[in-house]
Amino acid sequence: MDLDDLMPPKKSGSGAAIGDNLETLSVAELEKRVKDLEAEIARVNVELGRKRQHEAAARALFKS
Repeated sequence: MDLDDLMPPKKSGSGAAIGDNLETLSVAELEKRVKDLEAEIARVNVELGRKRQHEAAARALFKS
């Protein structure tokens, strides 16, 4: 059993999880969800950029 199996799925700041049923949400709730997801995408892209820079630096170090 993985640790992930023991942990509940993470919710976004709006309390919504990926894959939730969207039919019950209002227009305002859907708009907030889109904003929350866009903010999370931006956060992930920043971390992805950091990891890629670190990876490139490590590759350059070991190419010598």
